[in-house]
Amino acid sequence: MKILFLSSEVVPFVKTGGLADVAGALPIALEHQGADVRIALPRYKEIKAEGNTAQIGKGIKVYFIENDALYNKDGIYVDGNGIDHPDNLERFAYYCQEVLELVKREGFKPDVIHCNDWQTGLVPVYLKTLYKGDDFFKDTKTVFTVHNLAYTGSFDENQWAKTGLDKSLFSIDGLEYYGRFSLLKGGLVFSDAITAVSPTYAKEIQTKEFGCGMEGILKSRVDSLYGVLNGIDYDIWDPSTDRVIYKNYSAADVESKYINKEMLLKELGLQTSIDSPLIGTVGRLAEQKGYDILADIVDTLCEMDIGFILLGSGEQRYQRIFEKVAKKHPSNTSVNLIFDADLAQKIYAACDIFLMPSRYEPCGLGQLISFKYLTVPVVRKTGGLADTVIEYSHETGEGNGFLFNDCKPEHLLSAIRKAVSVYKDKPSWLKLIRKIATYDFSWDESARKYLEIYDKILDTRY
Repeated sequence: MKILFLSSEVVPFVKTGGLADVAGALPIALEHQGADVRIALPRYKEIKAEGNTAQIGKGIKVYFIENDALYNKDGIYVDGNGIDHPDNLERFAYYCQEVLELVKREGFKPDVIHCNDWQTGLVPVYLKTLYKGDDFFKDTKTVFTVHNLAYTGSFDENQWAKTGLDKSLFSIDGLEYYGRFSLLKGGLVFSDAITAVSPTYAKEIQTKEFGCGMEGILKSRVDSLYGVLNGIDYDIWDPSTDRVIYKNYSAADVESKYINKEMLLKELGLQTSIDSPLIGTVGRLAEQKGYDILADIVDTLCEMDIGFILLGSGEQRYQRIFEKVAKKHPSNTSVNLIFDADLAQKIYAACDIFLMPSRYEPCGLGQLISFKYLTVPVVRKTGGLADTVIEYSHETGEGNGFLFNDCKPEHLLSAIRKAVSVYKDKPSWLKLIRKIATYDFSWDESARKYLEIYDKILDTRY
């Protein structure tokens, strides 16, 4: 099976978020299972690779779509001030059409074009309109994956001509979106299958609360909508081989995890006892990630017999709150308002408990990483968090973490207190972390599910 994988960012070439991790790992997992995969992304200024192609995996060709006028600028989506590039529509419309011309020139006739998020949303539209009579693509099907429905890729009607599409598609049945038009909606309406990055998120986006005004479309396409949980790359996230952490360890050598704990406490200048639970969180300081909920209880949390480490940057109001708490509780609190990939890995390795209080979380990778690092997650029951974290029962030993339902500070604090209580029962805690170490959230299972979806939509052409 020939697959063209489209994403606006791909590890190891360029990254702003989790989409890049997916786009760098899933194609390799598909290749492992026999697929012939190629990738295309814009050649941004940040991309340092030489030439207009590169390779990942055993033989996955990566094409860079070149256009200096569009892509040779600082920032992938936004400038240095965080403002969207004014020509983003042209940038991604060009990308979507040029990749179709590219594979024609290359003679690579894809069975499936797998599109990801709004930046690729015009590809399914173009195939069923501008390229409808093109024999090269007559058997090609499209899959459109929603990584975060909140990013709709919407633009003013006066920019419509830049899409190259007939104005008749600016309609309720086409790309029109509350008086504007949305490239993400184009992907949802015109693709042959839609996937969301977890089963629960696939259900949530059909509701008014999470649907961002697209819930009607998604409900109407429920027979073509699938939830496939993201995986993680264990070549990167594995405490037994991780070169960043202080000492490697595994479920068979739990004691070495506590060497990491001791060393991180020392590095950050914390006086927390090695026997007290160390709680960590890594993320973007924004309401979506639930840091408003955490901000309301962090002072109370840091008055407990725990250590607390935060890593991340974001909205100033949250930064100020966490900085203030760190000054008030310097002996057991470390607040790091930066992006530091190495420190993130050390936090996963050293901490006992990992917090993800997200208001919504399409998939979430932090809880999957924390499992691998024998760190127990405390999360809100939403999206991929609800699919992977099961409430732990101290009585039966069933479950793998701690959850709270409502977006209320007291509920988060209650879940943390429960985790701390179980932590104090060392035999139970040891049994729990050895259990979560056995989990396999590698990309192999996700790739198998995607191949099943590809097969299903390809069967519809006969």
